[in-house]
Amino acid sequence: MKDERLGSDIREARRAATAPRLLALVRSLTGEMRGDGRASPEPALDAQLERDLGFDSLARSELFIRLEAAFGVRLSVDTFARATSLRDLLDALIAQGSSPAATLPGSSPQGGEAVKIAAAQTRERSTSDGLDSPAHAQTLTEALHWHADLHPERTHVILVEPDGQTQSPLDYGALRASAMRKAGGLRALGVDPGDTVALMLPTSLEYFVTFTAILLCGAIAVPIYPPAQATQLEEHIERHAALLENAQAKVLVTFDRAETVGRLLKARVSTIRHVLTPERIEARELDTIVARHAGDIAMLQYTSGSTGAPKGVILTHGNLLANIRAMGERIDVRADDVLVSWLPLYHDMGLIGAWLAPLYFGITLVVTSPLAFLARPALWLQLVTRYRGTLTAAPNFAYARCAAHLSEAESAALDLSSLRFSFCGAEPVSAPTLRAFAERMRAARFDARALAPVYGLAENTLALTFPPASRGIVTDRILRTAFAQSGEAVRALNGDESLEIVGCGFALSNAQIRIVDENGGLQPDRRVGRIEFRGPAATQGYYRNPERTTELFDGDWLDSGDLGYLADGELYVTGRKKDLIIRGGRHFFPYELEDAVGRLSGVTPGGVAACGETDPVSGTQRLIVFVETSEAEQAARSRLIAEVNATAIRCFGAPPERIVLALPHTIPKTPSGKIRHAVLLERHAQGEKTGRALAGERQAWRQAATTLAGSIVPFARRSLGHGSTLARGLWCWAVVAALAPIVWLRIAWRADFERNWRVAAHASRIVLRAAGIRVELDPGTLPNTSVIIAANHASYVDAVILIATLPRPVHFVAKRELASRPFVGRLLRALGVRFVERTDYRTSLDDEARLVERAAADETLLFFPEGTFVRAAGLRPFRFGAFRAACVAGRSIVPVALNGARATLRDGDWFVRAGEVRVAILPAIAPAGSDFSAMALLRSQVHDVILAHCGEPEVTQSSTRY
Repeated sequence: MKDERLGSDIREARRAATAPRLLALVRSLTGEMRGDGRASPEPALDAQLERDLGFDSLARSELFIRLEAAFGVRLSVDTFARATSLRDLLDALIAQGSSPAATLPGSSPQGGEAVKIAAAQTRERSTSDGLDSPAHAQTLTEALHWHADLHPERTHVILVEPDGQTQSPLDYGALRASAMRKAGGLRALGVDPGDTVALMLPTSLEYFVTFTAILLCGAIAVPIYPPAQATQLEEHIERHAALLENAQAKVLVTFDRAETVGRLLKARVSTIRHVLTPERIEARELDTIVARHAGDIAMLQYTSGSTGAPKGVILTHGNLLANIRAMGERIDVRADDVLVSWLPLYHDMGLIGAWLAPLYFGITLVVTSPLAFLARPALWLQLVTRYRGTLTAAPNFAYARCAAHLSEAESAALDLSSLRFSFCGAEPVSAPTLRAFAERMRAARFDARALAPVYGLAENTLALTFPPASRGIVTDRILRTAFAQSGEAVRALNGDESLEIVGCGFALSNAQIRIVDENGGLQPDRRVGRIEFRGPAATQGYYRNPERTTELFDGDWLDSGDLGYLADGELYVTGRKKDLIIRGGRHFFPYELEDAVGRLSGVTPGGVAACGETDPVSGTQRLIVFVETSEAEQAARSRLIAEVNATAIRCFGAPPERIVLALPHTIPKTPSGKIRHAVLLERHAQGEKTGRALAGERQAWRQAATTLAGSIVPFARRSLGHGSTLARGLWCWAVVAALAPIVWLRIAWRADFERNWRVAAHASRIVLRAAGIRVELDPGTLPNTSVIIAANHASYVDAVILIATLPRPVHFVAKRELASRPFVGRLLRALGVRFVERTDYRTSLDDEARLVERAAADETLLFFPEGTFVRAAGLRPFRFGAFRAACVAGRSIVPVALNGARATLRDGDWFVRAGEVRVAILPAIAPAGSDFSAMALLRSQVHDVILAHCGEPEVTQSSTRY
């Protein structure tokens, strides 16, 4: 027994000494295989040689040679052929008894560089304040993987239910694991890299997981707000149908109670294929990882549409990380920071500022539903107290609500002393409101210096200006008359009639702002003009909207659509350009008047809109004030009109031309609560023409009936489209069924390879024509000399397309199992197909040796180096066979890129879809030698060339670290 224990201890010691050397050797080899000098992730012992590491038979052979040399052992071919994982290899080495090697495998240039990069990343994990931040990350998904690798158990999100007590934590490891499974499910549904997936979910853990899953499968997230009330159904459907059509959303993820709304949207949006809930996304392994880059689109943030139709702001991973890092730098994010939020996740302030920023910096987010805040405003501050929140943010109305509705007793029960920053943005900031909040929260030990008015917009990802820490509110009192008449922000003296403008801080470190006039000329300090900006967080434009994108840019500057001025470098925002009211040459913004009228008795909270309507006769603007009220008595309505007149005289110096009293919920607003002034004026004008009063929300059943009726025609059109696809698919199969026996009989028993190729090419062109597949051959020639062709593999129709378009016959290389299939095997042999074994290791080496001989004997071989294809788009890693044959035989590789083939017939589909496929025959690439390094380099070069022309992103084998 003692000897057995001793033997076991020796084996374990040997295993502990051997495993790191094995992993270092494998890491070095995978680095060489990539051929680009990039560091490879540390493999795990359970990594599968083929599935996870991408080792085909030739790479396994190279690993075999290096293992024997490094460990001084002789491994049997049978043992190595049966090994499927690194653990199997480790067991074989221990059984043989390994000896130390003189040099660790990691000492090669590639391995050494990988170690340096890994060490640099490790140093990033600990800064002076202990904050973990993946400074090397180029994408959000890289940032997630970094945290999940480093501290998977760290709590990332704490979701608090509306009861204020029930909480559900989510750590980084669980977020990644759940999102990876859901990403696999989305991939199985046909969600490709670059596709758009709409997310219409309330605040929930499923929101975080599903959004992350969309990014992990390389798709573009489109957050939209869920329907809040049945009385808003009609507007919700109309708005979002147009939005999702513009986004070309392929999938809509929603929740149970909104699934009917999702079905109605699907009927109206031509691109939506699936409407489902997170629970109905099948959990599947994500077998390939999409290589994403800083310039890839991560999400579309649709603007609120307060001044027109919503537009999809393109935000790349680089945009998001640039803005998040700049915000973190300005506020000095700390390891012990806790951000508390109730902001909606479909809005940039809640999604990017409150979630994605904590995701990147590794700090905890405590989040609850917006509805919970609206029902009980105190909950927001109670969560700050309970979790010792240091960061929070909210629009101006939230501070006003808390100041007005929290009692002194409720405030005294709070402790807000932990707050470092309490941001205010997303709508005009009112200094009196913030002062009232600070005064009310004095009993809660709130430091008023934590209040931080900020300015930003979706077109710059989120934030553009932040104030310094611990400064509090800074305002600029300016002369009202000078501002209205000339746009100058002249400082007012005590007693002067003045306006108070809130300072929003200074441009973030990587952003620039300027103020220009209508002609683009720079404005001096304290002169109002258009706010323009630029920097790495600025969008490249609006999605599929070139006209609005052109309007957005002024050279390399972007127009915010807002007006403001600079004073000593600080930005003061005066209002939206389109909200500006010009009366008698004087300029007014509606916000001050709306706020003042909103305080009058009998006015619905938030139910005031001041609009400027152009008078067609005089050319100037008439002021119309819309006031929502429930007052029915004529005396009360007359009193209210008189008070509105008096308030307008006090603010603007003259009464409005018209006051319209309307029912509650009449004034249209954006999801974030901004008044849609232009839409309101348009509705008012329509009512004037038809003689109808401005109407409030219609009854829910009427809206439902109208919405259903409006969905009938789009649904019928969509059904006809499906019927057309089905008919074309059946017709194509009928053509194939008619041609197949004829072609088989003509060539199956003929030995004339070139004649057989011509027959097959003619039949292939007939099939493509019947399927509606148009093939365009890009300029390029196939050399007359013997070469090896490498083509990407995306669909069953790839071979048909290549046979139909290649200028001369070639020999396809295919898996040996096809040779034994009835009818198919005979046909393929007649077409000169060369077969290789892919499952039996020793046989595969023999087959690949014969391919080298054929290449040397002047045969032109065509490889699909990906080996196979899958449903999901993406260029997969290349196997070594084609490149070994090219290097050993001394033949050049001709890359051939197929673009669009996958869309015509995906893996798992039965019916061909019409479409256009481009075939590019690219310049030949000669090998640089015949050793393994030359093979790896050639493989990398060909892969990069095809990647640049195939129209699909790069994917890699799933790594066990994920």
